[in-house]
Amino acid sequence: MADVPVSSLTRPLVPALRSLSSRLALWVPVVLYMTLIFSLSSVSDVPALPGGMSDKSAHALLYAGLGILLVRALAGGRGTKVGAGTFALTILIAAVYGLSDEIHQLFVPGRQFDLRDLAADGIGAAVAAGLGWAWGIIRRRSASL
Repeated sequence: MADVPVSSLTRPLVPALRSLSSRLALWVPVVLYMTLIFSLSSVSDVPALPGGMSDKSAHALLYAGLGILLVRALAGGRGTKVGAGTFALTILIAAVYGLSDEIHQLFVPGRQFDLRDLAADGIGAAVAAGLGWAWGIIRRRSASL
């Protein structure tokens, strides 16, 4: 029996590892950002926000950041793949996460469940997803020229 070079055995694994590495590069920032949101909502005594920013604006801004990361991950890092499905799924994931975070706050002393916070979360994610969708349309049109 002839010896089979190791490189010929591992060659099929290389694309799979690159694919896994690409997916991790897209989704790890989403998970880290969700962890940041969770840790911020675990603080009992919330300090005053900088520049007199309202609580609702802070929610919208935080979830816009999450929306941007979700659009990027769902589109596979390619702006041209941002379509209606990516837009809708981004909002759904962010809204469900926002709901889970509001429920989490029920168990944090000094914090509470607030539907207005949840609405601000959804609005922030929707604005980011909408910008991603618009960017995808622009990229597709410019690529077809």
